[in-house]
Amino acid sequence: MTSGATGVAERLARVRARIAAAEAAAGRQPGSVRLLLATKTLDAPTVRSAVLADLAATATTAGPARRALIGENRVQELVAKAPDLADLAPELHVIGPLQSNKVNAALRWATCVQSVDSAALAERLARRCADTDRSLDVLVQVNVSAEPTKHGVAPTDALDVVRAVAGLDRLRLRGFMTVGANTTDDREVRAGYAALRDLRDKVAHSGEPGTADALELSMGMSRDLEAAVAEGATIVRVGTAVFGARPAAAATPGAPA
Repeated sequence: MTSGATGVAERLARVRARIAAAEAAAGRQPGSVRLLLATKTLDAPTVRSAVLADLAATATTAGPARRALIGENRVQELVAKAPDLADLAPELHVIGPLQSNKVNAALRWATCVQSVDSAALAERLARRCADTDRSLDVLVQVNVSAEPTKHGVAPTDALDVVRAVAGLDRLRLRGFMTVGANTTDDREVRAGYAALRDLRDKVAHSGEPGTADALELSMGMSRDLEAAVAEGATIVRVGTAVFGARPAAAATPGAPA
């Protein structure tokens, strides 16, 4: 294993230990939170080394190993890296804003789009899925912090997007995604995550068609995954804590990290 790959594996192990500790502190079942590797700006060999390390780590735990979970913020990066990872069969999620002219390219590889924030985008995805005879898992992205640099539908409008997604045959509503408040105030961060959890619970227990499986909560990143796990996250999106700091020029406001 190269020194770079060794470093990734060691950092990955530390992140998994943080997740396990957060699960225990919250009284949650071990393994109830999935780790998504946020891989923007990283090349395919680096991502591959992380996936291999992740597969090796999960294979040593009780039960069958899960598929590795990768999140790409930019469709062009998803398209560039996915062929080199195909033999590892990871789940590939779009976690950044998805423009309508990128839908076709994204759906060649994506197993889930976490950043659905409008009925128009949901309808575009459903039409493309119908054209290619496939279905797609989606999460509704909600801007719980109301910060203008962050993407996502406002909480007051989220139910409209939920109903739009749930009413489309080719889409499977799996839950919700958010980027937490950009603050060191843990109470404020947790309040936003709690609000998303409450929205998830309201939707999942509403009895409305297409909502019963909307259980996922994709929230929490390198800096605040413990707060997210405490408030019910089922997926945490981690980049920096596994791969190290990215070049400043690559940063995108509101992007998962």
